[in-house]
Amino acid sequence: MLCVVVWMGATDGRYHGPAWPFVLAVLAMLAMVITGAFSHVRRVRLIAGRVDHDTLANRQRRQVEIPFEAGEAFDLLDAAIRELPRTEAIESARDSLQIRAQVRRIDPYGNKPLKRFSMFDWFGRKDNQILATVTPGDGTGSVTLICEPGSGAWSDWFRVDDGTNLENAEAITRAITRRVAERRRGEQAAATQTATEKELTVARLNLLHAQVEPHFLYNTLASAQYLTRTDPARADDMLGHLIAYLRRSLPRTDEVLSTLGDELERSRAYLEILRIRMGERLKLQIDVADELHTTPLPPMMLQTLVENAVKHGLEPKPGGGTVWLLGRVGDGTVSMTVADDGCGFSDAGGGTGIGLKNVRERLRLVYGTAASLAIVANFPHGVAATLTVPAAPDKVGRHG
Repeated sequence: MLCVVVWMGATDGRYHGPAWPFVLAVLAMLAMVITGAFSHVRRVRLIAGRVDHDTLANRQRRQVEIPFEAGEAFDLLDAAIRELPRTEAIESARDSLQIRAQVRRIDPYGNKPLKRFSMFDWFGRKDNQILATVTPGDGTGSVTLICEPGSGAWSDWFRVDDGTNLENAEAITRAITRRVAERRRGEQAAATQTATEKELTVARLNLLHAQVEPHFLYNTLASAQYLTRTDPARADDMLGHLIAYLRRSLPRTDEVLSTLGDELERSRAYLEILRIRMGERLKLQIDVADELHTTPLPPMMLQTLVENAVKHGLEPKPGGGTVWLLGRVGDGTVSMTVADDGCGFSDAGGGTGIGLKNVRERLRLVYGTAASLAIVANFPHGVAATLTVPAAPDKVGRHG
């Protein structure tokens, strides 16, 4: 009708013919506007489940908080936009934390010969566009997401987007939420796995600890009982060393590692007991600086090497021999050597190798590749076993 009025004014009212062509044109335009608006409203209701100012708008804005630092949030946002159907011409600037992309607008009613016609499709471009930016926060990234038609805002007076930008905004928001949830599930699974591996490692260490636990308690008590009748003073010394040994052999529930100082005291008590039993056949020399006593060391590991030196080196040798305990500092490491001048690698002194195998396995579980055990011949007789571990406590970790 506005067109008719304008046209009549331009002709000064001189035209007295029928105005129905203009009326029909106006009615046709109104029909297209009404049907397009009705279709837009119904589709928005299907997508959002509601109809209001926010859902009906051609241009959609979202503010999404991602609980990751800005770089990670940007990568997550970039992946979510790239997975959006019909996305093309993506411009991703990681330094400025900004993403631009174009999205080909779908025809929600299909490409059929009798599809909906609208003369307003002539106005402006038919594709949509996305602008997303990430604002860094304190360990978080705040995403501002804008989904809008590719044409200017003036075209909103003539065209509707049939809810396509609403779909794009909701799809990207869902993708971000899904990826954050997947990340959280992955972190929880990793934490659970780490806890499980830690429990398995502790269990394996405890099992290996139990396998190398000495079994000379009954023999020591029997010897002490005999000495109480024949030599009470020596019996008292033996029981004192046994108490010192047992005090340092109690299971540890709060930590896996002991210290070199505690392990030296345990080994010293063990050897002193054997010296009472073996007499002059066993001699002992210890050379370990006091500052090395705080070095972390798995319990019973040094004890295993001492037991091997006595059992497979000195006991089979007529006349016995000497056990040396030597501590040295290297380049970020501490080395502890247990040497003897016994039978060496002969058949008489050979063992099953289970104890040394357990020592190597425990080293691997506690230190990974940062520790080692070396077994060499001692000149001129015997064997020397050298245990090398990290000197700094912060280098010690558990490896499964």
